Amino acid sequence: MPIEIEKKYRLSEQQRLALVQRLPEIGANLVGEEFEENVLYDGPGLKGRNCVLRLRRIDGRAILTYKERLQGTSPIKRQREEETAVQDADGIHTILEALGYWPKAIYEKKRQTWRVDAVEVVLDELPFGLFMEIEGEEIEIETIESKLAIEGLITENATYPELTMDKGKRAGSVVEARFQSD
Repeated sequence: MPIEIEKKYRLSEQQRLALVQRLPEIGANLVGEEFEENVLYDGPGLKGRNCVLRLRRIDGRAILTYKERLQGTSPIKRQREEETAVQDADGIHTILEALGYWPKAIYEKKRQTWRVDAVEVVLDELPFGLFMEIEGEEIEIETIESKLAIEGLITENATYPELTMDKGKRAGSVVEARFQSD
């Protein structure tokens, strides 16, 4: 069972700018930038559990993911993560609906991904704020956090799905957090 280990931080615009400058200084390489649409489903087997079923669309690609948060009090989160690439996002959406799953939330995200050694650092922009996630082993997360040396980092314990449900806008039966189109 794959376990994702990460720590998330809420950022100010100044902190984000400082991170973009600081990451190359500590040896991080920019992997890329992407725009994502994330659809979260509800349905059989999901209620009452600390889990999500997500269909993510990125530049014509799609990934179906199941995540289940493991119990713990540390700001470093551990969660089971199973995911697979999907060739036809519309097709898998139709299959999920036929099986009794329905979209409950949609959030958009602009993501910049950096890699330093075995650690992934992502800078995320969502309609409700700026965030950074550091993913790796716990000791590696703490090492990168120390190397970045950004003042006043605030840990964010809520997941993007939780933040979407709190900060998003209802559109029929779905809660959405989308960027304003020009």
